[in-house]
Amino acid sequence: MSSSLKFVKQGLAAVVFCLPLLGLSSAAHAGNVNCSAGSTCVTSGNVDSVLTKEQARQEKEQWDQTRSLRTKVNSRTEKEFDKVDAAFDAKDACEKSLNLNAYWEPNTQRCLDVNTGRPLARP
Repeated sequence: MSSSLKFVKQGLAAVVFCLPLLGLSSAAHAGNVNCSAGSTCVTSGNVDSVLTKEQARQEKEQWDQTRSLRTKVNSRTEKEFDKVDAAFDAKDACEKSLNLNAYWEPNTQRCLDVNTGRPLARP
């Protein structure tokens, strides 16, 4: 019985000794990864695959090439929102106007004079 207890103690001592060494080897591997600012870094476990690096490079290139298109779409969306927002504010101002001849034309989205049909500059 004492021989099995001795065997367990030695095995436990070996495991306790080896665990920190495993952590150091993985930390050393993580230190070898070269990722600089502005670059795409892809790691797949311990495998340093050329295919994944090439795929990441292509995706970054495509992302950079579509940047101007994304910017145009975003600015167009922002302009449309601003136009709707301005029309909403104009409608609100027209309806709250003290001018009794002012009315809101929903088709043209303008504040018009009832008598002349002309747009009112400041309702």
